[in-house]
Amino acid sequence: MSRPPVIIETANLPTEEVTELDRLVMAAKEKGNVESGGLRTAPDAMSYTITVDDGSKAFDLQQSDVTMTPEFAALKNWIEGHTSK
Repeated sequence: MSRPPVIIETANLPTEEVTELDRLVMAAKEKGNVESGGLRTAPDAMSYTITVDDGSKAFDLQQSDVTMTPEFAALKNWIEGHTSK
């Protein structure tokens, strides 16, 4: 089952939160995406796609529960923590 996308508009965030989000995005991007086909290596594994659009370009970060890096998890958790704000 797919959830609707969460959109975080950085123009509405305090500067320190934007700085933290930028740091998390860069760390997750440096680790890269999992190999194609590796997103669902377990029957019940969830896969996640985070699309980052800085206004001039957009890119996707993709990981799964099975292959998730700590950097991607930190970014995902930050986003989840800001969805109710």
